[in-house]
Amino acid sequence: MQSMEFLAVSVAQELNLNLIARHFGIEKKFKWEEILILQDKDLKGILENHFHKTVYMFHFGCLVAVNATRYDLSDLYNYLCKIESALCQNVNHLEYSDSYRLDIKSDRELEVHNNYMIAPKLLDYYPQIIAIVLARSVALDRIEDDVERVSDEIERIIEYLDKGKLNINDNRLAKLSSKILRYKYNTISYVMVLDKPDITWYREGAEDLFLKLTDLFDIQERYENLRHKTENIMDITEVFTILAHANRGTKLEWMIIILIALEIIISLSEKIF
Repeated sequence: MQSMEFLAVSVAQELNLNLIARHFGIEKKFKWEEILILQDKDLKGILENHFHKTVYMFHFGCLVAVNATRYDLSDLYNYLCKIESALCQNVNHLEYSDSYRLDIKSDRELEVHNNYMIAPKLLDYYPQIIAIVLARSVALDRIEDDVERVSDEIERIIEYLDKGKLNINDNRLAKLSSKILRYKYNTISYVMVLDKPDITWYREGAEDLFLKLTDLFDIQERYENLRHKTENIMDITEVFTILAHANRGTKLEWMIIILIALEIIISLSEKIF
């Protein structure tokens, strides 16, 4: 029985594939949806044992290794940091990870299970489809955590409101809004969760496998949940903005009233004295 182990990690929000490709002598301009694939010969000198290992690299910050270990991915990440120094800002590069296995059994039909799939023979598009879905899944893990942190910040502001306080300035509101817009953009444009890979258009069976794995990893459902949550947070942020502006408007009105009152008092005092 032949097996292929897939391990995916999200190491950053974005990878500069063109820069990395040039380092490995690959002279090609990568489009956003294209994948940089490093074969075992490219991994020589980076991994302790590079034989029969492959790494798929995605613009949206994910690495998917075939038949590699977490130690291999750590070694590769450390090597990539020398090429793209911005990557070194990620303290825990293995925080968002997932795995899957492909077993080849000639006496079995195609079966897709939670942690593995079985196929009667290895078709050339299997590894790429598995890598794409795994990469999108771990990228969504990162975005889900980021959105959750913003949601926690929103809850703290709501607690201030419950106490009759609204201590938030325009800069903080703008940052909250920009974070949410960034996550929405990352989900749709970076991770491309709504897009089918190009290979599904010209390889028979590729689309069916892609849809099965997408459903298995709840990609569409998780996207809808993120979309719903980000829209709710944006609505709440807009309410904060309105309240903050109204609060400042009220303060300004009181300041004007106080200034008018002071002017009247000064005028009266001049007449009296």
